[in-house]
Amino acid sequence: MTRNQREAAATPDFEQSLQELEALVARLERGDLPLAESLALFEQGVVLTRSCHTQLSEAQQKVSILLEQGGAPVPFDSTDGEDD
Repeated sequence: MTRNQREAAATPDFEQSLQELEALVARLERGDLPLAESLALFEQGVVLTRSCHTQLSEAQQKVSILLEQGGAPVPFDSTDGEDD
């Protein structure tokens, strides 16, 4: 299994990450959590936000590549050839 395959298996999809992030925000906005729990949820939210941002950036790169190639499918590897 390549590093990309391992990362894809370990990374939740964009929609799942976004739903989890929305749920965390709703819990934090209620304001009824102890400080320690609020901080833990905030940290989890930062991780989810970064995951969503990375996935959106990769999607944008794929779209850009496709547009440059006139819509023809081209291979895409976000690690620029790095493979463990």
